Amino acid sequence: MRLLRIVFLAVGVAVLVWLVVRFGAGAIAASLAQVAWWQFGLICLVYGLSMTVDTLGWRYAFSGDRVPFRRLLAARIAGEAVNAVTAVASVGGEAVKAWLVRRDVPYEESVPSVIVAKTAITVAQLLLLVLGIVLAWTTVTIDSRLMKGMLWLLLVEAVGVGGFVASQVTGLIARASRLLAAFGIAQAGTYGGRLDEALRSFYRRHWRRLLVSVGCHFAGWLFSVAEAALILAVIAVPASFAMAVVIEAFGSGVRFVTFLVPASIGALEGANVAVFPALGFTASAGLVFSLLRRARQAVWIAAGIVVLVVMRLRRPRD
Repeated sequence: MRLLRIVFLAVGVAVLVWLVVRFGAGAIAASLAQVAWWQFGLICLVYGLSMTVDTLGWRYAFSGDRVPFRRLLAARIAGEAVNAVTAVASVGGEAVKAWLVRRDVPYEESVPSVIVAKTAITVAQLLLLVLGIVLAWTTVTIDSRLMKGMLWLLLVEAVGVGGFVASQVTGLIARASRLLAAFGIAQAGTYGGRLDEALRSFYRRHWRRLLVSVGCHFAGWLFSVAEAALILAVIAVPASFAMAVVIEAFGSGVRFVTFLVPASIGALEGANVAVFPALGFTASAGLVFSLLRRARQAVWIAAGIVVLVVMRLRRPRD
């Protein structure tokens, strides 16, 4: 799996480089240079709001509120940074999150919480795609091929989310040692059964907290839409808010199906280069949009690595 991820990363980087060369590195750099520092700072800030709301969603994935919110936020920032750069699929950072809050709650609580939160955020992601399809169908003039693509993404995502939920409520985790290993659990034997029971118990007894968690994560996706709208305004693309929803929804679907590609590099850029012309804009604008988001992502990855180092230094070795 690790080798496959490395191959996907290499292919993604190659696609990104090819796109930059195709549309002209000089022209792309000139467009990016027109973005003022305060505009870029505002883009980073909006993403921070999304991160904060998503952290609230994680808090409701616990059965209680034992972990201080600031520690959850720090753990999420660090975990998402690991998710973006790791070569072991998009769950490496989830194990980091559970590890960083180990002093506040035992692994028996933290590991189920990251799985529940992952479930909630993927359900919210599916809801965003549904919203994007509805808006694309009713208020936005788009190429029919984009609509077909979004419908296919909806089908794949619905099957994926349904399978993920089913694996938790039917006890499959106890028999899926690979899934447990992906979440950083060393011993899958007896712990698998306890994890299954913890998840079923949460969904049965704390379903209201699950709904709140989904709502918080959906709000987080809406902040991502706001970030997309802000970037579109910064690069002078006259897009409506509904168009920003469509762009973000399509991108979220692409991220879902390309989870094996680190940070979906190359895949997201290619998707935006395709979706922008379908909405009546230039393909080069889609690439500039993508690169601005990559720059913001780099800032938050750096922040996450710093947070991870600081939290590690402040806590004694296990």
